[in-house]
Amino acid sequence: MINTEKNLRVAVVQAAPVIMDLWATVEKTRHLIREAADNGAKLVVFPESFIPAYPRGFTFGFVVGSRTMEGRADWKRYYDNSVAVPGPVSDILSEAARESEVYLSIGVTEKDGDGRNASLYCTNLLFGPDGSFLGKHRKLKPTGSERYIWGEDDGSTLTVVDTPYGRMGSLICWENYMPLARVAMYSKGVTIYLAPTADSRDEWQSTMRHIALEGRCFVIGCNQYVEKTMNPPDMNYYHELENQPEIMCPGGSCVVSPYGKYLAGPVFNKEDILYADLDLDDAISSRMDFDPMGHYSRPDILEFKLHEK
Repeated sequence: MINTEKNLRVAVVQAAPVIMDLWATVEKTRHLIREAADNGAKLVVFPESFIPAYPRGFTFGFVVGSRTMEGRADWKRYYDNSVAVPGPVSDILSEAARESEVYLSIGVTEKDGDGRNASLYCTNLLFGPDGSFLGKHRKLKPTGSERYIWGEDDGSTLTVVDTPYGRMGSLICWENYMPLARVAMYSKGVTIYLAPTADSRDEWQSTMRHIALEGRCFVIGCNQYVEKTMNPPDMNYYHELENQPEIMCPGGSCVVSPYGKYLAGPVFNKEDILYADLDLDDAISSRMDFDPMGHYSRPDILEFKLHEK
């Protein structure tokens, strides 16, 4: 647990994409990265599936036993606006990180950049301040109806990267309720734990604080802020939003210290960029009395195995 820097300014972007508009969302993303960097951030974090959108409220015509052609057309529109990795959008994000000299974490709906399949994945991408692509994490288990649109991946993308600020990795949304997925992150020495999400419930805040205390790490929760009117009305299944609230996702982004204390947020009911200044020594000093993979782990009794192939 050696890092060369003692402090880190984090920017947590609570915003909405330009829903179902890939290139407009990319342009908005570049602007938000630059704004965060101009305010001193060295790590900029975006929500789950920021590009092209978290398709809240839509069924894409799925019911048990049948689908509709109108729903397939909506899904194809979502596919067309998703991010190929590798591809031109990931290249632009890489360049945006390089221009602003920041670490960038951003949630996307990913499609195969080689064009060999047409599956989609809920993915978190990581870029370095030199523009390098550091890796990605694909959601292991989409939740509930998310399985209509996203596939699941194996353990090969449980990515953790070394930075001057400590080891950084992510789990997406309800993956954070998977005890052994958290253990996988802890076993890799994560001190900067990224938790992009679509969960805006008050209960989610308890999860963020629990993980910070359990993992003795900085936890960065990042969610979108989305209003119903932000969805394009020409979607075939737009009528499904009629019973949705005007504010479909109020946010709840936050930064929590290894002691379980809020350093920023939570913020609700608006677009915002949260800033927090992390004292990175806290990731060490907090483990004096509880180290989840060290002196408090009891490996003689409890054994964990991670399959990464």
